Amino acid sequence: MLNKSRLYWLLQIGGWTLYGVVQIVAATLSSQAISTKRIVFLAYEAFFCFLLTHAFRTYINHNRWFSLSLSRLIPRVLSAVLCMGILMYFLRIPLSVPLGLFNRNVVFDVNNILGLSWVYSFFFFTWSIFYFVYNYFERYNKSLKLEASVKEIELSNLKSQLNPHFIFNALNSIRALVDENPEKAKLAINQLSNILRNTLVTEKKGLTKFGDELKVVRDYLGLESIRFEERLKTDFDIDPASKNFLVPPLMVQTLVENGVKHGISKLTEGGLIELKTKVERGKLTIRIRNSGQYQAPHGLKRRSGLGLVNTSQRLKLLYGEGAYFAISNEKDNFVLTEIIIPPIHTT
Repeated sequence: MLNKSRLYWLLQIGGWTLYGVVQIVAATLSSQAISTKRIVFLAYEAFFCFLLTHAFRTYINHNRWFSLSLSRLIPRVLSAVLCMGILMYFLRIPLSVPLGLFNRNVVFDVNNILGLSWVYSFFFFTWSIFYFVYNYFERYNKSLKLEASVKEIELSNLKSQLNPHFIFNALNSIRALVDENPEKAKLAINQLSNILRNTLVTEKKGLTKFGDELKVVRDYLGLESIRFEERLKTDFDIDPASKNFLVPPLMVQTLVENGVKHGISKLTEGGLIELKTKVERGKLTIRIRNSGQYQAPHGLKRRSGLGLVNTSQRLKLLYGEGAYFAISNEKDNFVLTEIIIPPIHTT
């Protein structure tokens, strides 16, 4: 792929060469014959157009015109192309004399000066449009790439907050089982191993299939059910169409963990975790219900809301305003967390 500088020279040389050739061909067709002197003169004209536009480019970059607002840029460009058009008209004169093409009455006729100056100004204005449009698009693409890089870094930082938190809780669960029930501890280790293996893969992808995320959730709840025993009940209602839907890795697991940690673990009798999904109109709806009551974090309790803030930030970075995330209390002593996300098309 050509770099920006090489592309400029290719278009600059090729464009004005084409201009010169078209001028010569047009002059030949109009008079059915053209002298060598006339060809030299038209080639000279194209060469000086090349030099003028290159000098104009240097002036634009030196004075940072691309940082100007349109209200300040447009008058400058119009003034510049008019001056260049007039200058180009008079730059033709020195060569016309030795070639025997000079005619004082024609050259210094006001109508000719104004007419040809406008023609040259039009060509320079066309050149300016192409040059500015290309550079604005090129800068816009750079800004998009920079924004994407910043988002990728932010997402990586958010994911790095989740993993240590999850691993710490899982290891605590296993530690409590080692002496009491070694067999269940082995099962818990296998489930944690599955989760970590899946996490290592999804960390590289950035997004994961909901079906893979669901396996992580089931393993996590398997770990927690060993710790809570009959105090933790689970219920799944999964739309088959949701399994291939791309979602942020560990997002659902984090919300389920949040429901267990801040809801069920605080209830003496325990409670229920429900996970339901539905795909409608191309969007995936995820509903997580857990026993308990939600209290918005504030003051020193803000750490307890890290998972929710994290989820909200990740959704905003990935989907902008296209995603929906809400958490609320229901009348029957349940907390409802609902997420609606649009599809992400990957290539």
